[in-house]
Amino acid sequence: MPTSSETIRHALAQRIVSGDLEPGTALDETRLAAEFNVSRTPVREALRKLGVTGLVQQSSHRRTIVAKPSDKELANIFFVMAQLETMCAGQSALNMTTRQRHFLQAMHEEMAILVRSGSGKDYTLANEAFHSAIYEGTGNSYLMELTANTRLRLQPFRRAQFETPGRLAASHAEHSAVVEAILRADRDTAEQAMRAHIGYVEGAWKRFSNRVQERLAI
Repeated sequence: MPTSSETIRHALAQRIVSGDLEPGTALDETRLAAEFNVSRTPVREALRKLGVTGLVQQSSHRRTIVAKPSDKELANIFFVMAQLETMCAGQSALNMTTRQRHFLQAMHEEMAILVRSGSGKDYTLANEAFHSAIYEGTGNSYLMELTANTRLRLQPFRRAQFETPGRLAASHAEHSAVVEAILRADRDTAEQAMRAHIGYVEGAWKRFSNRVQERLAI
C-alpha cells in the first residue's frame, strides 16, 4: 500500500503535469495537510520528493513553488533514461536467472489482462514493477540504483503518457518485443527493443503535453 506521502506526491504531480497547477503557484503545507487529512509531515516529505523530479522548487524559507523542467531538460533526462534502460535490457538478457525470466513472462501476461480491461491505474503500477524486474535481472546493483533514480526523476511524465489514447496497448506490445528477446537471451535485440520503447514513451509524453498546452491556450 502506498504511504500518505506517496499518495500526495502522485496527486500533486498529476495536477502539475496536467496543467491544473501552473508554474509559479505557491503550495501551502497547511492547506495541503487539510486537503489530504494528514499532518504536515507527509506533505513535507511529498514536496521534498517532488523537488527531485523538478516539479517544485523549495527555498531556504520552506516556500514551495510549482516548477516544471524545460523541454530540453526533459529531453536530456529521457536520453539518459534510454541509455540506462537499454543497458538493463541487454544485461538482463544475459544474466537473468530462469526464475526471473519466468517471473517477467508471467508479469507480462498478467499485464495483458489489464490492457484488455482498460485498467490504466493498475497498468501504470504494474508497468513500474515490470521495469524494476528488468533492472533487478541485470544482477548489477549499481546499474539498478542509477536506473531507478533516473526513473524517479521521470516518473510523473512516464505516468502521464498513459493518458494518451491507445497507449496501454502500444506499451504492452513494445514490452512483448523486450520480453521475447530477454527470454531468448538475445542481448542485441533486447537493447534495440528497449531503446525503441523508451523513445515511444517520450513521444507519448510529448503528445500528452501538447494536448495540455492546447487546452490551457483556449
